Amino acid sequence: MIIDLSSVRAEPRTIKNSFDIGEIDLEGEDVKLTAPVELIADISKLATKTSLTGTISTSISRDCTRCLEPVQGGLMFEFETSFVDEEPGAAKADVEVSPEDLDISLVVDGKVSLAEVVREQILLALPIQNFCRSDCRGLCQKCGANLNLIDCNCSGEDIDPRWAALKGLK
Repeated sequence: MIIDLSSVRAEPRTIKNSFDIGEIDLEGEDVKLTAPVELIADISKLATKTSLTGTISTSISRDCTRCLEPVQGGLMFEFETSFVDEEPGAAKADVEVSPEDLDISLVVDGKVSLAEVVREQILLALPIQNFCRSDCRGLCQKCGANLNLIDCNCSGEDIDPRWAALKGLK
């Protein structure tokens, strides 16, 4: 769905849209959608700044950070983003951006793809680390066995040769 920012007014308008799994391009990311993405948002415009505020919900699958097993889960979060039109004839010089302007996207042709907005917001909402459970033991550093499933027989006595001289110190 494409929104033409010239049609947005000061009075907020509610947008409800459902995106099929294939409509949101997460190729190359460490997350997969397992259900359609539901978007409910209000869009309004004040002067040259268009604001989009709402909620996104879906189901995802990601690999556990420690053991690499797939983890299924729901994802529901609120978001807020803003857009400004590129000024025609504006110089392409370096401009210092203030911290409050970091959440504002520049729109070149006056149109915004909601699928791209949803994609960006999903990626921003993902936690950096994802665990299958809080006490996940991860993988053995030597043999690669999943320590949640088996106890491998690898010894933990290997010492980095660069530190071996320190072993004799007391």
